[in-house]
Amino acid sequence: YDKKLIRSVRFDFPVIGVGNLTTGGTGKSPHIEYLISLLQYTYKVATLSRGYGRTSHGFFIASNHSTAAHIGDEPRQFKTKFPDTVVSVCEDRVLAVPRILHNHPQTDVVLLDDAFQHRSIRLGLSILLTEYSNLFTRDDLMPAGWLREPKSSYHRADIIIVTKCPQSISEIERRRVIDEIKPYRYQKVYFSAIQYAPMYSFYDTGFKVELNKNVDVLLVCGIAKYEELKSFLESKASHVYVRDYRDHHRFDFYDLDAIRETFANIESDKKVIVTTEKDAARLEENRHWFLQNKIEIFVQPITVSFLNDDEEKFNADILNFVEVTKQKISN
Repeated sequence: YDKKLIRSVRFDFPVIGVGNLTTGGTGKSPHIEYLISLLQYTYKVATLSRGYGRTSHGFFIASNHSTAAHIGDEPRQFKTKFPDTVVSVCEDRVLAVPRILHNHPQTDVVLLDDAFQHRSIRLGLSILLTEYSNLFTRDDLMPAGWLREPKSSYHRADIIIVTKCPQSISEIERRRVIDEIKPYRYQKVYFSAIQYAPMYSFYDTGFKVELNKNVDVLLVCGIAKYEELKSFLESKASHVYVRDYRDHHRFDFYDLDAIRETFANIESDKKVIVTTEKDAARLEENRHWFLQNKIEIFVQPITVSFLNDDEEKFNADILNFVEVTKQKISN
C-alpha cells in the first residue's frame, strides 16, 4: 500500500476507523461505544466489524435477535446497547460499506472497528489507540512483543488516544508521553481513562446491583487483559477469584461445568459471578443453564472518559469531521 502497488478505496462519505498497533487490550470497544453515544442523537450511525470468532461468513446486518455466535461478541454488545444503530459484520470492508449504504441509505457515518491494519479502505479519519502502561513506542513486533506492524506505522493516524490512563495524570506526565510518541504536526494526542459504570444483573439489564465487602466474586472473562478489572473488583468485594479464557473464547459445556465447580468451591455464603459485557454477549446463549443452576451473575460495564479538557476538543474534532465531510458531499 505504501508503494502504491495496491490502492486503497476512499469513500466520499464520513468513515472513521478505530484501531491499534498491538494485538488487543487498548479499549477499542468502549471507544467505539463512546463515538456511537456522541454521534447517535445527531446522525444515523453504522458500525462495521470483522466479527471475530463468529461461526458465519460474509456480510450481515445484525438484528436484535442476532447471537454472538452469528455476528461476534463485540457487534452483539454494540447491538444490545444501541439497538437503533446499524451494526454490521464482514471480512471484506470494501464490499461491506456500499452494502450498508444500500440497505440503510439514511446512514450518515460509518465506524470501522479494529481498522488500523485494514488498509483496503482509506479512512476519512483514523484513530489509533495506545495503552498508557504499554505505549507502542516501548513495544516490539511479534513474537518478541505485541505489535502487529512496525512502530513507524503510527504516522497513518489522525488522532492518537492514550488509553487507560490514571485519572490523576499530571500535565508534566502528559507532556512526557507526548514527547515519547513524537506526534506529527497533523496529529492530535488525547488521553482517556477507564470508568466502571454500575453493574447490572445478567438476567435483567435494568436491575442495577452493587458489591460489598461481605461478598466473594468469581470473575469469569475472556478478554485480552483482565488485571485492571480484577483490581477494581478487589476494592469492592471481599475476595476475587478468576477463571480467565483467551480473548473471544466461546464457552462450551465443559467450561460451564468448570465454572460451576469453581463457584461451588468458594466457601462464602455470599458469592456471585462477575463478567464483562463482551463475555456476557457470549454467555447469553447459556442463560437458561445459569438460571437452572441458580447462579447469580453480575455484568460490569466498562466505559471511557477523556481527561481534563480533552473531551470537549475530541468531541469537536469528531463532529467537525462528520459535518465538513457531509457538506463536501452535498456541494
